[in-house]
Amino acid sequence: MASKVVHTRQAAVLGSPIAHSLSPVLHRAAYEAAGLTGWSYDSFDVDEAALPGFLDRLGPEWAGLSLTMPLKRAVIPLLDEISDTAASVDAVNTVVFTEDGRRLGDNTDIPGMVAALREHGIEQVDSAAILGAGATASSALAALARICTGEVVAYVRSEARAAEMRRWGERLDVEVRTADWADAAQALRAPLVVATTPAGTTDALAAAVPERPTTLFDVLYDPWPTELAARWSMFGGAVVSGLDLLVHQAVLQFEQMTGRVPGPLEAMRHAGEQALAAR
Repeated sequence: MASKVVHTRQAAVLGSPIAHSLSPVLHRAAYEAAGLTGWSYDSFDVDEAALPGFLDRLGPEWAGLSLTMPLKRAVIPLLDEISDTAASVDAVNTVVFTEDGRRLGDNTDIPGMVAALREHGIEQVDSAAILGAGATASSALAALARICTGEVVAYVRSEARAAEMRRWGERLDVEVRTADWADAAQALRAPLVVATTPAGTTDALAAAVPERPTTLFDVLYDPWPTELAARWSMFGGAVVSGLDLLVHQAVLQFEQMTGRVPGPLEAMRHAGEQALAAR
């Protein structure tokens, strides 16, 4: 009889909805590549109301959690400590449990964005444009704070959103100017364009891609490519995808939860590409 596999360490992604998450695919591939046979990674549909009870029920076998919406801010009061990176945008996407039971929060989306851009040769830009003003836009601003030496123009749909982006700029020490979404086609001429909007939102902008586009960072990965990204590539521009971001932030989570550095980036990327192709 085959012996039963005993999982000595456990991790998971939490959010609601969660069925779409690629995190289990990425982290399981990382465990396999790293030879961590005693590790498991699952997904749980958990909303804000259920989060405190879920955390309280976790035993010492738990190494960490990945968090998606709507939990990135709701988790903060439940943690013992959060990193400066997470505090800068009031958002935690990674929780690591220490041996003495403390809960530590971090944000790997921001360094993940920087790493994804660096992989595509973008170390520094003198200006940038952001399409959108949601939670991902604030993380994009925090990433641009590390690589952009000049102005960031945020294209938004309302004055309330514009005011919010300007507040984030002040907080992150980024020079932010806001512009109306009706003028979003102008964004496509920036040295770096970061699209942070939901699926379909930028489709109408595809016709406005310039003849010599620069770099587009589109945070979506499913469906992929977006119409904007496809047109951008067709005209010879560089495109950084949401899968690039997802993999880079996940490898940082893997490193924090397991202590294995560097994490198996290429194994995780390959698993993500296969999973998306299967969809």
